[in-house]
Amino acid sequence: MKPGTQRVIFRWIHILFGFPIIGYIYGPQQEVQQYAPMFRYIFMPVLLLSGLWLWKGHLVLRLFAKKAG
Repeated sequence: MKPGTQRVIFRWIHILFGFPIIGYIYGPQQEVQQYAPMFRYIFMPVLLLSGLWLWKGHLVLRLFAKKAG
């Protein structure tokens, strides 16, 4: 996969998983509490990992390329 295509995919994952955070922050307290585990264990880890990959993914690829060869 080309690096540009990979970056676009991770960018859209990051954007789509970031939208529910707005509802979590600004939603009614009673409704938000029932969805808290989903945000805690699904949305936030995916958002954090995709953001880290967008930021430092090139270094991770370089690290694995050196160890594999």
